[in-house]
Amino acid sequence: MDYHNFHGKNIPHIEISPDMKIDDLVEIYASSGYNARQLGEAAKLFRKMIEDDATICLTIAGAMTPVGFGGLFKSLIEKGFVDWIISTGSNLYHEEHFAWDLPVKQGHFEVDDMILYQKDIVRIRDVYIKGEETLKTQDTIVQKMFDNNFFEKPFTTAEFANWMGKYSKEHSKRPEKSFVVSAYDYDVPIYISTLKDSSLTLDLAPLRLANKPFSLDFVREVIEQAAILYNSKKAGIVEIGGGVPKNTAQQTGPLLDQILGLGHGGQNYIIQITDARPDTGGLSGATLQEGKSWGKVKDSHEDVIVVYADATIAFPVLCLYALSMEKTRKPKRLYKKLGQYYDDLSKTYFEKNKLKQP
Repeated sequence: MDYHNFHGKNIPHIEISPDMKIDDLVEIYASSGYNARQLGEAAKLFRKMIEDDATICLTIAGAMTPVGFGGLFKSLIEKGFVDWIISTGSNLYHEEHFAWDLPVKQGHFEVDDMILYQKDIVRIRDVYIKGEETLKTQDTIVQKMFDNNFFEKPFTTAEFANWMGKYSKEHSKRPEKSFVVSAYDYDVPIYISTLKDSSLTLDLAPLRLANKPFSLDFVREVIEQAAILYNSKKAGIVEIGGGVPKNTAQQTGPLLDQILGLGHGGQNYIIQITDARPDTGGLSGATLQEGKSWGKVKDSHEDVIVVYADATIAFPVLCLYALSMEKTRKPKRLYKKLGQYYDDLSKTYFEKNKLKQP
């Protein structure tokens, strides 16, 4: 679309009424300007992804689960609006506090952290977590979870997270309070883009010292992720924040094109909610349009929207709009298809490049 002419929707003189619904609010956002407009258009783009039956990836950076956002992820999974996930390890670790009924409280950010340390209180901004009652208890649970698993052969983080979901479903007090359990139930793969940079790996240290090695097959999992994109008629990403989860999802296009020579072109749609600036060279702030130069997205002009906002404010709007406006989709159950996707992509790679398959 040519934006260099005087055309477009009229800006409304906005009115709010007591009986308005979420779709009315999204229309107000989309009809206004600045990041309100971006948020409104992003909500509509998410709905478009769902209606187009796109394979949708959710990427999760930052500390989202300590403030309860796991419940939002769970709802999207169960409605079929999220087909696979890339998350930091910390978001899975802290999500499990809710499943195991371990204390997490609202606190405050204007505090003396020397005093909190003396009282065994860990702080994430204005969220309080008990050291002994919550963190150390959770550590013991994770260690028991993996005490006799995953050190005999290489594994992917999708397998790691799937086992977490299974174990928590069978043993935790409140399995309904874990999106990791819902992902297990609905065969939604969760890849942990930063496994070693989280308490999940710290918890494995005592097991490793007891001569139980853990061998992550990190190359296989990036191939699986590319295979998900390759096997999708249309594909999109909803990105909370940026960082490694964002790039892990977006690098699927370059892997297919640049490395494997399969000529795919990348994602059809991407929504990012971030407060990072685009001019500092940081990945969280890298524009989605910039990703076109790498082959991460098919079109740099259409269906790519960045909302410069606090994700804890903007993301629930996307969720409520989608949950209110769209019917439940049939789950794609990608986790059970990963092996076949991997084998098919391997066969295609060798045939297209006229190479002998080992």
